[in-house]
Amino acid sequence: MIPRGQTAVSEAAQEIDKLMGLHPKGFDLSLDRITRLLDQLGNPHRKLPPVIHVAGTNGKGSVTAFCRALLEAGGYSAHVHTSPHLVNWHERYRIGVKGGRGQLVDDAVFADALRRVADANAGQHITVFEILTAVTFILFSEQPADAAIIEVGLGGRFDATNVISDPAVSVIMPISLDHQPYLGDRVELIAAEKAGIMKPGLPVVIGHQEYDAALDVLMSTAERLHCPSAVFGQDFMAHEEYGRLVYQDEFGLADLPLPRLPGRHQYANAAAAIRAVKAAGFTVTETMMEKAMNSVEWPGRLQRLGEGRLLQHAPAGAEIWIDGGHNPGAGEVIAEAMANFEERQSRPLFLIIGMINTKDPVGYFKAFAGLVEKVFCVPIRNSDAMIDPVILSNAAYDAGLVAEPMSTVGDALEAIKAVLDPEGLPPRILVGGSLYLVGDVLSDNGTPPK
Repeated sequence: MIPRGQTAVSEAAQEIDKLMGLHPKGFDLSLDRITRLLDQLGNPHRKLPPVIHVAGTNGKGSVTAFCRALLEAGGYSAHVHTSPHLVNWHERYRIGVKGGRGQLVDDAVFADALRRVADANAGQHITVFEILTAVTFILFSEQPADAAIIEVGLGGRFDATNVISDPAVSVIMPISLDHQPYLGDRVELIAAEKAGIMKPGLPVVIGHQEYDAALDVLMSTAERLHCPSAVFGQDFMAHEEYGRLVYQDEFGLADLPLPRLPGRHQYANAAAAIRAVKAAGFTVTETMMEKAMNSVEWPGRLQRLGEGRLLQHAPAGAEIWIDGGHNPGAGEVIAEAMANFEERQSRPLFLIIGMINTKDPVGYFKAFAGLVEKVFCVPIRNSDAMIDPVILSNAAYDAGLVAEPMSTVGDALEAIKAVLDPEGLPPRILVGGSLYLVGDVLSDNGTPPK
């Protein structure tokens, strides 16, 4: 089986296909295997440029995107590791380019790194994510850059990326309930796992936290480890004023354009990135901030589809958004964004949702109560963990929404045409509930991330 989003001509995809057949795809949180493997590889994780290490339940990808945009706006080169990918495995590795925009890893370079890591592992028990993390360190240590922005995969304390012992800064983004079987069923337990990326005496930036219990754990951990800390709402902040973003920290105040990424939650994400890049030792000018707010991009997160094959199935004039948020906390910020769109321009809102069975669909759907005309639930391709659309529709009903199962996103778009008032406004459609579904949509639409 060729991994989702790839083709048989991709050399790296073929190497990953081999690995998927040999090693488990799930989570097995431990640092023993990755430490052993990295030792065999000459410990490339100790040869990285200054690292911005990012954890959190929500907002990790957005703050990573803002950090990259800020650094590139200043002419710095930044390697970027994110997970999961949407369409192509290559999306996990962006190689920094001095004075320019970082590029997704070259296929031959990626394939070579995969083979070297697999050879060093010599068939021993390890997870695919751990192999891919070792590839991160190989790629980022062998190509020069001014910084490496590395996103945690799951949790923090035992995540494979947490072999990094001396980050320039650790960043903890909003924490809420997700991955409870692995991280705990209370936000303070999850916060303790995320706080595991903090290192003694090294800077930490704590993004906006909705739950006081999570914030207390993060602040007490930083204090215990003697980490210089900057906390959103106390040491730095951002808000909208007269259609502009006002950012303030102990170094001063900046009057900036609103971020290109939609949603009010992005104000706090942008602020955390600005403070993190400063804490990492980089000079951040107001010109850099302005350029970053206008240039930042993060595919699959409140991304509007303006072209592509899927649009032929959509109602005329429809406004289609995709977002991979998949837990109750993400549902709340996405629903808030949809409500803000409604305030600016009223349109009937429809959801097309697919989810996997490690998530809380009722908690996600509850955030949209009172906003949505109807939910269409769809399957996720090539996922044994997907929630059956009939069961997912029942979860939407339990959250107070009207829902119907469908076979594909295209069918759901056609169904929306059928229920629309022909004299009414064109609809607003949100497709989401899973990054895997968003990846399928981008692939089908012919618009993969670049």
